[in-house]
Amino acid sequence: MSNRLYVGTRKGLFVLERRDQGWEIATVHFLGEPATMFLQDPRDGWLYTTLTLGHFGAKLHRSGDGGKTWEECGVPVIPAGAEVPMMVFDETGMPVSPAPQKAASLSEIWSLETGGADEPEVLWAGTIPAALYRSTDRGSSWELVESLFNVEERMKWFGGGKDDAGLHTICVDPRDSRHVTIAISAGGVWETRDAGESWTNIGQGLRQDYVPPDLAYATDTQDAHRLAFSAADPDVMWVQHHNGIFHSTDNGKNFREIEDVSPSVFGFAVCAHPHDPRTAWFVPGEKDQCRIPVDGKMVVTRTRDRGETFEALREGLPQEHCYDLVFRHGLDVDATGDRLVMGSSTGGLWVSENSGDTWTCVSNTLPQIYCVRFAR
Repeated sequence: MSNRLYVGTRKGLFVLERRDQGWEIATVHFLGEPATMFLQDPRDGWLYTTLTLGHFGAKLHRSGDGGKTWEECGVPVIPAGAEVPMMVFDETGMPVSPAPQKAASLSEIWSLETGGADEPEVLWAGTIPAALYRSTDRGSSWELVESLFNVEERMKWFGGGKDDAGLHTICVDPRDSRHVTIAISAGGVWETRDAGESWTNIGQGLRQDYVPPDLAYATDTQDAHRLAFSAADPDVMWVQHHNGIFHSTDNGKNFREIEDVSPSVFGFAVCAHPHDPRTAWFVPGEKDQCRIPVDGKMVVTRTRDRGETFEALREGLPQEHCYDLVFRHGLDVDATGDRLVMGSSTGGLWVSENSGDTWTCVSNTLPQIYCVRFAR
């Protein structure tokens, strides 16, 4: 089991270690700064942290000595003159189409992942506005994946909870580093099998219930809240969506919708078991305006049979007057599949040592939590 975890918060990157007394804060990096994404590269141990600094923009820092020292490195750059759709609504509350355009500017690095085991120093980054970047030098420089940025469908994408569409999930196939699947809110699920030279919009069966019926299954505007795959069988994928949980067994080409899950199918976070493709975890909530746990009771739902049945796991979690929201990157599972960590919008942090059966509160006084990741 991993005995170290990293928690990206509104006020810094917290490093916690498992000691005799339980999980304790060992150190804090970038204290006072919004550390919105974190990555540890298991291939060489390098650490990466993104800071979303508002007026000063998005920054990326890296460390090659386990966090003893950090250096600022390159950040993705939006092409000069690039435009993105504006969110303008008609009298029915629906986005106007075609949408008027506005100048694009980088607001956040929303996802960071490593390349495959055969690609030393390769990193992938997803941004807001939605774009994908690749680095071949540990983040010193970044190259825009123009083939995705230039797809015709991009002008239909819109923000799913953010002002602009954002690329929040990058899944690199462990069997083939050239095969990458990404998810965009709200722009659907896309895959490349040639390292980004070309892209296919996949995700048949994904459904959105907040648009006119004839657009409900449009694959190029789905608000896939989070996409996860099982390392044991990368063809098995899970999507946590706006109005349903979706399961695929053909690498995201087709999904089946799972609707009857208590207390809710709405949520943002999902994790897939690293060794058992039948198992996944979700954090449900109420939609849309409230976005809090259903009835003020926090639960994690788990399936162990490919979504045929679900359990609501509550032990150790607050069961009254709970208003915590778990963001897309606020849930993680370690390499064993037994230890999970979950962080919330109100600074709650919980760890489970038994696959979610019971949870222990590590802290309820941390700053707002954006991402959690176990050391790999």
